[in-house]
Amino acid sequence: MRKKSESIRNMSFLKSLFNTKEQPINSYSEFWDWFLENEKKFHNVLKKQGNIKRDFFDKLAPKLNELKDGFWYLAGMYEENISELVITPDGVIKNIVFVEELVQTAPKMTNWKFTALKPAIDIKNVSIEMAGYTFDSENLSFYSIDHKNYPDEIEIVIVHDEYNEKDQSTIINGTYIFLDNYLGELNSVTTIDNLKVIPKDQAEKELISISKLKDFLIWREKEFIEKYKGLRHNTNDDNFSSLEATLENGLPLLAIVNSDLLNWDCKASHPWVAVVEIKYDGKGNNGMPNEKEYQLLNEIEDKVISDLKDSDGYLNIGRQTADSLREIYFTCIDFRKPSKVLHNIKKEYKNIIEIDFDIYKDKYWQSFNRFITN
Repeated sequence: MRKKSESIRNMSFLKSLFNTKEQPINSYSEFWDWFLENEKKFHNVLKKQGNIKRDFFDKLAPKLNELKDGFWYLAGMYEENISELVITPDGVIKNIVFVEELVQTAPKMTNWKFTALKPAIDIKNVSIEMAGYTFDSENLSFYSIDHKNYPDEIEIVIVHDEYNEKDQSTIINGTYIFLDNYLGELNSVTTIDNLKVIPKDQAEKELISISKLKDFLIWREKEFIEKYKGLRHNTNDDNFSSLEATLENGLPLLAIVNSDLLNWDCKASHPWVAVVEIKYDGKGNNGMPNEKEYQLLNEIEDKVISDLKDSDGYLNIGRQTADSLREIYFTCIDFRKPSKVLHNIKKEYKNIIEIDFDIYKDKYWQSFNRFITN
């Protein structure tokens, strides 16, 4: 009987042990508390060049994912006794503000340096090797394309000397990685409006050394900021237009857009476009929401509009409803506040309806040209 009693106690202890789970990370402070508990082990594995994937990255990734999706990372030795962890959104605009906030809340750690976004590096030290190709100042050059109707659009064409059509994706990805390191990730994703990578024999203008790209972008951005700084638009008295169309699948499309804004001559003062996507069940209703869904969609739209005010630089262009999807459109003076507002609204309604959003740069609102009627 004694052995049986001890066995039962041991089994109870094991059951308790194996049922113990770490609480998920829900805030920046909780993430850094967890990191502090492990920072010495992480520092040592980097310094000694141990199994970094197993002993650091495989532990870090799940914790970052618990906090929020869209966090990526790089790590290495910054100095002999200082490890560096770079948190990056990997070029996704709507995640930049969260990366910045996470790093801003990092506590001081003697052996660590934390960096938000890939920092700019002297071009002499930037050389990317990928799938047998090299990306550096020796084999990359550029020129810009000027648009008469869009004078402030910054469109860059980059030429790689060894461009090969069959390895197009590798060439393009390697070029983007090079730019992130040369310009710094924030500048790379926010200052260039359009980017194209081509072979040398397709170049239509004189090629310029890639080493001069940074100065060129600084000059163009400065010219743009000074031209449009401080512009706002009050939409209270604007006129709206209703548009109807039919999709290729035969379902109807309804749109309501601010026609005054679409003809505004200062569009470039609000170069960021935010698109909110709300999915509903339009089956059996020709792809349109039922009355209850309409009320919910309008409630969400009103909430977004109340949080992103026109007087603060966030202009509601309108909405489109079709095929079980409503899209709400804003143009914005910046991308950070809309990222946070829309992320919070997405979380608030996550158990009620599916919401997603995207933010991209469109200085002249060309993605809304389809709503402009002649």
